Amino acid sequence: MNPNPIVSLIRADSYELESLQNNIAKLLAPLGGMAAIVKMGDRVLLKPNLLTGARPGKECTTRPELVYVVAKMVMEAGGKPFLGDSPAFGTAKGVALANGYLPWIEKLNLPIIDFHGQRYQTEAQEFNHLLLSTEAMEADVVINLPKIKSHMQLTLTMGVKNLFGCVPGKMKAWWHMEAGKDSARFGQMLVETARAINPALTIVDGIIAHEGNGPSGGEPRQLGVLGAAGNVFTLDCAIAHLLKVDPSIVPTIAACQRLGLWVDLDSIDFPLLQPDELQIDDWRLPDTLMPIDFGMPRVLKSTFKHFYIRFIKEPMSAYL
Repeated sequence: MNPNPIVSLIRADSYELESLQNNIAKLLAPLGGMAAIVKMGDRVLLKPNLLTGARPGKECTTRPELVYVVAKMVMEAGGKPFLGDSPAFGTAKGVALANGYLPWIEKLNLPIIDFHGQRYQTEAQEFNHLLLSTEAMEADVVINLPKIKSHMQLTLTMGVKNLFGCVPGKMKAWWHMEAGKDSARFGQMLVETARAINPALTIVDGIIAHEGNGPSGGEPRQLGVLGAAGNVFTLDCAIAHLLKVDPSIVPTIAACQRLGLWVDLDSIDFPLLQPDELQIDDWRLPDTLMPIDFGMPRVLKSTFKHFYIRFIKEPMSAYL
């Protein structure tokens, strides 16, 4: 048995359904296919990036076609998929519908839930007060479905950062305030979140990525890449290399290095394409990096905006 972690990388240029189904099957084959991850009767959380409903078409969120294909494969393996997230503003369902998810979830009768949290044990004792989604922690399988994006606070957002969505509701804003003054501590908090959630599979959506002033203020970028791995940290490291981004400037990857979770590329098994075969030279990072920390006025403003969207704007839209 090969002891090295596996990262599967392929070229993929289209969200057209038949092409995407074939590509996801090809991508997962070196990992044993979906049947190696999902067993009969498993409750399977699909965790896409449902950042915002305010910028449809800007590729800020995981594409619904990819979620549909993965959900269908989970069902074929005997699993029971459900879709969940905790957007910064609004509800998971509201953001999903704004980004064109409705026809896809209706085809499969796929439930969408918002996360609720409680405290769970983390690897590092200093983060034991971190609230995590009960729905993620109690699922039989978590499949992480991030988007490749530049990020104005964290340089890049991929698999590890996407799992921050498993911190429910406005607790994310409070963590920005509590840990954001120290980017190293904030990066470690994100890594500890990912370690606690422990996704069985991460599939990163890089067919059309989002570069520049992300996570929502940048522009779509046809990258033509899909990646998958059982180890979310290894996959993030490989994608950073593919984009030619210095790992030391990405707080989540720097935290992986400090915590001994970093794996050199030479120690990773790439059964399909090597990162060098997909590497680009002109990925656009943010023009400037913003502070991670949120001051109290910003937390209060963020909390008000969230409740306005969730309890006033989204319910009212049903009558318009």
